[in-house]
Amino acid sequence: MTNTLQCISPVDGSVCAERSVLSPDAARAAAARAKAAQPGWAARPLSERVELVLAGVARIGEMNDEIIPELAWQMGRPIRYGGEWGGFNERASYMGRIAGDALADIAIEDSDTFRRFIRREPHGVVLIVAPWNYPYMTAINTLAPALIAGNTVVLKHATQTLLVGERLARAFHEAGVPEDVFQNVFLDHQTTSSLIAERAFSFVNFTGSVNGGRAMEAAAAGTFTQLGLELGGKDPGYVMEDADIDAAVATLMDGAMYNSGQCCCGIERIYVHASLYDRFVDGAIAFASAFKLGNPLDQETTLGPMAAKRFADEARAQVAEALAAGATAHIAPFDADDGGTYLSPQVLTDVDHTMRVMRDETFAPVVGIMKVDSDEEALGLMNDSDFGLTASLWTQDPDRAERLGARIETGTVFMNRADYLDPALCWTGCKLTGKGGGLSVIGFHNLTRPKSYHLKKVT
Repeated sequence: MTNTLQCISPVDGSVCAERSVLSPDAARAAAARAKAAQPGWAARPLSERVELVLAGVARIGEMNDEIIPELAWQMGRPIRYGGEWGGFNERASYMGRIAGDALADIAIEDSDTFRRFIRREPHGVVLIVAPWNYPYMTAINTLAPALIAGNTVVLKHATQTLLVGERLARAFHEAGVPEDVFQNVFLDHQTTSSLIAERAFSFVNFTGSVNGGRAMEAAAAGTFTQLGLELGGKDPGYVMEDADIDAAVATLMDGAMYNSGQCCCGIERIYVHASLYDRFVDGAIAFASAFKLGNPLDQETTLGPMAAKRFADEARAQVAEALAAGATAHIAPFDADDGGTYLSPQVLTDVDHTMRVMRDETFAPVVGIMKVDSDEEALGLMNDSDFGLTASLWTQDPDRAERLGARIETGTVFMNRADYLDPALCWTGCKLTGKGGGLSVIGFHNLTRPKSYHLKKVT
């Protein structure tokens, strides 16, 4: 059993953080403290819980100058992009604003004879298993609404971003959230699975790989513990003949390359109408060629390293297999590409769906582009995937986009934008992307359970 967790920096291979894992007994004790603290936290007025959560969020904002380089060391995002404060604050603030309405009783009757209503009750203890690629924003998606709804939270963050959970706990505790109400813990996989199997948690939210999601489901089997799972994507873009080509190139390529392509909803495959195909490919090549790959602590760097060498190795393997099968690569290796974490961006054409690069999640600054002749052809290709997180449609016709979107197997349909999480809309997916949904009113509903009251009055 692993006794310590190490964050190996993708910047230079050094150990930038190391923490000891909790023993099984210490982990059970942490979960027990969270359970004991939950009724008292839920009994506080909703307005007080919102105020405390937003104070914790604001405290993270005050730490942002320290967080930005810390993130660069842990997972490689260039400091020029300023961390995650904007999206982090937007999501938490929105959930705070809608909490009153989202958690309000659903009134059915209040007459001389009966009072009938449905109330939202917190699940109890929520376990959040958060990923490294957007470590603050993915955590707050569940952390804020879970606490606001009256749950207590145990956070297990990814090993690649060990320091993020500590930052979050420090910020929220300094803001006044009790320590047992929100705990950051370091756990190995076996202890995590054991706690889930023992029903230590009432709800588990996991963001990560498909195999990780399967492990969560296996651990929870027979316990009836509710799970929220976001397990990645292979998100398509479709550029129709009436699209704004310049905007499509800029937005889709940014969606493919930002954060070194390490985005759950990043664009990984693009289908372009034949009439615009050559122009789009030329623009995509120019876009990818303009990046500066290098040390993320350098203000001039626009593309940082992959978070770990194994992720870069998988992308290189997918590209190599595609080239061997007849694909064409358009970007020569950058000088900074060291065969390790520093990976050149790549634009591939002459690809098809027999290639893993068009089917498996790549999670890297690599995109394949195919020519199509019709909506029907594009629809078939977009749906030819085991994943379903988002799809990005490019057209001047909203009705056409809505009609096509109704037939796409996905969680979110974008028109003329991509790679964005709107906190007012449910963040959800289908197929191997997972189940459940975060943020929006539905996010609050998933973090609570309905409880019905049927009260007959004495007359």
